Amino acid sequence: MSILINYKNSSYKRNSSSLVLFVDDKFNISPIRKHLSTHENSFVSDLIKAKDVKKNILTFDISSKRKIILISLKKDNKPADIENLGAKFYDIFKKSKQDKFYVDTDSISHKVKNVIGHFLHGLKLKSYNFNKYKTKKSNVKISITVVGKNKPSIKVLSKFKAIEEGTFYARDLVSEPGNILHPDEYAKRISYLKKFGLKINVYDEKKLKKLGMNTLLGVGQGSIRGSYLVTIEWNGLKNNSKPLAFVGKGVCFDTGGISLKPAKFMEDMTYDMAGSAVVVGLMKSLALRNAKINAVGVVGLVENMPGGNAQRPGDIVKSYSGKTVEILNTDAEGRLVLADALTYTEEKFKPKFIVDLATLTGAIIVSLGSEYAGLFSNDDKLSKQLIMSGEEVEEKVWRMPLNKNFDKLIDSKNADMQNINYVGGAGSTTAAQFLQRFILNKTPWAHLDIAGMAFSKYGGALNSGGATGYGVRLLNKLIEDHYE
Repeated sequence: MSILINYKNSSYKRNSSSLVLFVDDKFNISPIRKHLSTHENSFVSDLIKAKDVKKNILTFDISSKRKIILISLKKDNKPADIENLGAKFYDIFKKSKQDKFYVDTDSISHKVKNVIGHFLHGLKLKSYNFNKYKTKKSNVKISITVVGKNKPSIKVLSKFKAIEEGTFYARDLVSEPGNILHPDEYAKRISYLKKFGLKINVYDEKKLKKLGMNTLLGVGQGSIRGSYLVTIEWNGLKNNSKPLAFVGKGVCFDTGGISLKPAKFMEDMTYDMAGSAVVVGLMKSLALRNAKINAVGVVGLVENMPGGNAQRPGDIVKSYSGKTVEILNTDAEGRLVLADALTYTEEKFKPKFIVDLATLTGAIIVSLGSEYAGLFSNDDKLSKQLIMSGEEVEEKVWRMPLNKNFDKLIDSKNADMQNINYVGGAGSTTAAQFLQRFILNKTPWAHLDIAGMAFSKYGGALNSGGATGYGVRLLNKLIEDHYE
């Protein structure tokens, strides 16, 4: 299904297409009577009495070709609530036989800015569908014409479009199968983003060996594919101010390595690169909306395979930081990729803060399910900003503990540390505690464990199932509200 949205100053032709109007929380139609014919007013008025007005959207079939759709805006609606209404509206017209809808903005009296912008933003986010490999694709086309004086400005529409494109790009990357989006292909795709004004540097295995990124390289050494570190820079301020840094785990497929995962659901491990996809999607959206900040995205791209040269349990490797790690479990690989990426980012770019994202632990799903990402941080200010931004766009985070007392669980007898906690318990916290050891200069840092948020089998408010793109909108909001 494809959706075409037009914006017109002229009014719609009555009785020609389905009409969307906005009303208050009690579905009072007095303010919108002028938008309906006498017959429609009487018809809708009578039917409303029999409807459940506790719902947000009511639909009325006027004829086989025309619907009247009333959308209730409550006084306490926030932008995220209005986006959710847009998503619900998408579900309605997706099932409808009508292919043309008019949205009348003159019926809006709500105080939230850019109501239509948020409404259509939610609709578009919900409409995403990854059907690239379907031989039969839907040819249904839906036309939505937005009329009236309350249409969003070109500037507002451009911002929403940039965020949508960044989110969709992240979803596309996560949705690709492992045989297509392996590290070699992934690095090439990121390089194509240069056309948007981003500066891209790709570090291949030869360069990474020279730099001493052995924890990252160790994860990928069992694969016939290459391993990479890719940096993506956006300079929106044209000065030397410290950038904001975002680091992502890009394990394109995770078998677990020699510590092999169970076969059941292993196919889902194509999304173990979701953290990196969020970073790439974010950087694309920042460039598209010409964000007035300096930012850098850093992603480590590997494939964790049990090949003849694969890393073994018991191996000891030296990280880029100089610290040594004993590998007790090769399926605790994401933290090894991030370890080198974090230290390099801090040393190379000297950022204001670092936020890393990773589908790091199954334990975070046990803790928080698919409602919150786990937030671990060394900085209260950054944590509060992430929590607030998450609430605004309904990409929520929940702060989890870090404490020096957890260090004993990852201290190794044979190296500086071990990559898992064999005592048991605190799986997500000890993983974050491990990462914190690679922040060497006390840079404000936050780790988002998005294992429960990156992929949804059943769909959510703003996605129809599959890759969610969780994090792109959250980090855009963080930047927009606190750093631009």
